[in-house]
Amino acid sequence: MDPVDLRNEGPAAVTHGLLAGEGVAERSCDAIPQAQCTAVPGNYLRNLANGTATRLAEQLAGANLVLPWLLAGVGTPAAIIGFLAPVRQAGALLPQLAFAAAIRRLPQRKWAWSAAAAVQAVCLLAMIPAALGLPPTAGGLAVLALLAVFAVASGLGSVAFQDVLGKTIARGQRGRLLGQRALLGGGLTVIAGAWLYGALGDAEATAMYAALVGAAALLWVMGAMLFAQIEEVPGVTEGGRNALGEARRGLALWRSEPGYRRYLIARGLLVTVEIAAPFYALYARELYGGALSALGVYILAVGLGNVLAGPVQGRFADHSARRAMGVAGLLAAGLALAALLLGQPNAGVHSPWIFALVFVGLGIAESGARIGRNTWLIDAVSAAERPVYVAFANTAMGVITLAWGVLGLVAQLAGVPVLLALLGVFALAGAIFASAIPEADGRR
Repeated sequence: MDPVDLRNEGPAAVTHGLLAGEGVAERSCDAIPQAQCTAVPGNYLRNLANGTATRLAEQLAGANLVLPWLLAGVGTPAAIIGFLAPVRQAGALLPQLAFAAAIRRLPQRKWAWSAAAAVQAVCLLAMIPAALGLPPTAGGLAVLALLAVFAVASGLGSVAFQDVLGKTIARGQRGRLLGQRALLGGGLTVIAGAWLYGALGDAEATAMYAALVGAAALLWVMGAMLFAQIEEVPGVTEGGRNALGEARRGLALWRSEPGYRRYLIARGLLVTVEIAAPFYALYARELYGGALSALGVYILAVGLGNVLAGPVQGRFADHSARRAMGVAGLLAAGLALAALLLGQPNAGVHSPWIFALVFVGLGIAESGARIGRNTWLIDAVSAAERPVYVAFANTAMGVITLAWGVLGLVAQLAGVPVLLALLGVFALAGAIFASAIPEADGRR
C-alpha cells in the first residue's frame, strides 16, 4: 500500500504528527483501509477528545466510589450497595457475544458506540431522582437496575470501540492513543479531585455526589457527539453469526490458537490487577483509619499513577503489548509485597501519604494491564474477525471477574494481608503467561 503524505494537510495533521510521533505520515495507512488514510489525523484527535471526556466521566460516577457514597448518604442498605461493582463489571462483559453479531451487520460501527453512550447518559441522569427521591431501599434497587442497563450499554460500546479503532487508527499508533486518553482523562480527574477536596473538605457530600453523577452524564453526551464525528468508511457486513455461533467459534479459537489461549489466561490472571484498588484501600483503612481526607489522598494517587503511566505505557504497548502486560503483572506483584511490608508493626510508617505511593504504582500497573491487553487484541487480529475475538475475550473475562468475587470472602475469613499476598501471586502468574504470548504482528 502506498503511503499517503499527511504532513501538509493543516493543523489537525500537524497536531496528530506531534502526538503520534515522528514518521507517522509514512505509517498512516498501515493496516487500515486505503480510503481511510486521509482521515487519520482528525480521527485521532476526535478519539483523543472522546476518551478524555469519558474517562473523566467514569471517575465522576464510578461504581467503586461515587455511587456507593451517594447511596450510603441516603441510607441504602449495604447489601444493595455491595452489588454495584459486580453488576457494573458483569453487565459490561457477559453480553458481548450477542453484540458482536449485531455490530457486524452495521456498515459504520461508530453509531453503536454513540448510541450506547447516550443510553449511559440517560441512565446516570435517572439515577439522581431515584437515589434522592425514593425511599432508601427502593432507590438503591432502582439505581442498581439503571446501573445494569448502563453496564450492558458499556459492553456494546466496548465491542464497537475496538472495531472502530482498528479501522480508523493505524497499527503503531493505537497504544499511544490509548495512553494519551488515559493521560488527559487521568489529569482532569486529579484536577477535579483536588479541587473538590480543597473546596469542600469534609462538608456534607450527598448533594455533591449527585452533582458529580449529573456532570458525568453530560460528559457521556459530549463523548457521543465526538465519536459520531469520526470518519469511518463502511465495513463488511456479511458473515454475521448469532451469539451461540459466536460462542462456539470462540471456543474453537481457544482450542486451535495457542497464542490467543495464552492471552486469555494471562488477561484473566491480570484482572486481579484491575480490581485490586478497593482491597488496598481496605488495607490502608485498617492501618491508618477511615478519614475522608485519607481516601482522597488515595484517589488522587491512583489518578496520578494513570497520568504518569499513560503515554509511556501507550508507547510501550505499541512496541510490545505482551511485554506491557507482563511488566504490569510484575509491578503489581511487587506492590503487594511492598504494601505488606509497610503494614508491619516495626515498619515505622504512620502516614497515609507514604502508603499512597503504593496507589501511584497501582495506577501505573492498572494502566499497563489495560492498555497492553487492548492493544494486543486489536493489533493481533484481522479486521474482519476482530469483533468475534474481542467479544469472546470480554465475555470470558466477565465470567472470570465474577469468579474473582470470592476474593472478598477471602478477605473476610482470612484477613486482608492474606488477600494481598494472593493478589501478588496471581499477578506474578499473569506476568509469566504474558511472556508466553506471541508478539502481535497482525497476521492471522
